[in-house]
Amino acid sequence: MVFASLLLTPMVWIHRQELRKINKKTALFLFFSGVFLALHFVLWFGSLKFTTVASSTIILALQPIISLIGGFFLFKERTTSSALMTMGIAIIGAMMIGWGDFGLSQEAMFGDLLSFFSVIAVVGYLLIGQTIVKQLSHWIYSFCVFSFASIVLIIFNFATNVTFTGYPAKDWGIFVLLAIVPTVSHVINNWLMNYVNATTISMSILGEPVGSTILAYFILGERLTTWQMAGGVIVLIGVFLFLTQKQKKPAVHEPYPIEKAAP
Repeated sequence: MVFASLLLTPMVWIHRQELRKINKKTALFLFFSGVFLALHFVLWFGSLKFTTVASSTIILALQPIISLIGGFFLFKERTTSSALMTMGIAIIGAMMIGWGDFGLSQEAMFGDLLSFFSVIAVVGYLLIGQTIVKQLSHWIYSFCVFSFASIVLIIFNFATNVTFTGYPAKDWGIFVLLAIVPTVSHVINNWLMNYVNATTISMSILGEPVGSTILAYFILGERLTTWQMAGGVIVLIGVFLFLTQKQKKPAVHEPYPIEKAAP
């Protein structure tokens, strides 16, 4: 998060005039958004110590549902039956990916619980961003939230006696990659919240289990079954159908033209 904040500094300088728009109320929302994002990272990375990447995806599949519930109570957002159906298709696919490793031990169950709380945290981050990002540039919003998240995570590391030094060069390279690649995704999602709600963002994120499971197979040596591959295909189909039907607008029926009487 520190590296990600530094990477965004040039864009913040370009849009520095927007910093004047931040009042006490906005700053408070930015702070809590950063807290939720920090909690998401603490819980998510913590869960991977106890369970597999594939297993954690079954919990990730709950993100659109939690987002939908939060959007309904906070913003009175409504959805359609077709959206719920396509959401269900994607969630079934995500469950197929993780089901094979789900609940193998008490340790795995603890990892699944941490993953579940990380989903609640990231939905909180998205729901706050859905409101605030319309008031600020997504560059300013992302920088402020990442900076607050950095502060929270630094305090957490001090409190848990996590060292900041002594890591090999390979690990520092991974830290830099984590600062670059996911940050691009977060900034894009923050920009998209100008046009779509948190539930739509959560649905698009369901594609993440597919990519993460494939990478876990090649990088970490985690097994990938035919069942999981089929689940990945179903996830992508469900997400595609959801996003496609969100683009459809109700047809507007034009009135029949009235012919003028001949003189």
